[in-house]
Amino acid sequence: MFTGIVQGLASVSAITERPGLRTFTLQFPSGFCEGLEIGASVASDGVCLTVTQLHEGDRADFDVMQQSLNLTTLSGLTQGSRINVERAARDGAEIGGHPLSGHVDFMARVESIRRPENNHVLRVKVPAPWMRYIFAKGYIAVNGASLTVAEAGRNADGSGWFEVWLIPETLRMTSFGEKDVGAALNIEIERQTQVLVDTVRATVEERLGPLLPALEKLLAEQGLHLG
Repeated sequence: MFTGIVQGLASVSAITERPGLRTFTLQFPSGFCEGLEIGASVASDGVCLTVTQLHEGDRADFDVMQQSLNLTTLSGLTQGSRINVERAARDGAEIGGHPLSGHVDFMARVESIRRPENNHVLRVKVPAPWMRYIFAKGYIAVNGASLTVAEAGRNADGSGWFEVWLIPETLRMTSFGEKDVGAALNIEIERQTQVLVDTVRATVEERLGPLLPALEKLLAEQGLHLG
């Protein structure tokens, strides 16, 4: 488990390609690897990766299978890329953000960027059907960072957008300041919200049964969607 509090930035120092597998050698900040062991978990841009080899100078190797490359932004990393990193939480650790599994649900893209004084606002475009789990004032994990959704909007087709406001300290500790419009992001939704939404949807479908298509049609005529 992770807390969503990014502990620093790592850079890709080497990439080794093998059939169906890509090995990343990451260079971590000084002291990051103290006590780190082979088999330990490190969230890398929100993706839970396992240490396969340790090197001197705060470097470590991670093997990433093809499925993970297909589903996350790790496939686009090149030598020199910088990513958000967090070590697995210890028992009793303070949860400064919210509990994360390190299992990315989907990729989204930066739709726009605003820079009001002392703030940095990212608007993130979300594909259907994931907007059903994203609400203003709720939690969202973006590239492994626990963030609060400031605003959110939904479209009739189940897609939508959300905004997060980033303070200077967040920009200092993460790679968000390096992201441009169109950049891909790893998103992990908040699990309690997912369970609640799915439970309500299942209950509605069970209770309404044959009436559900008629209700969906009525909502569509009003420009609404069950989500």
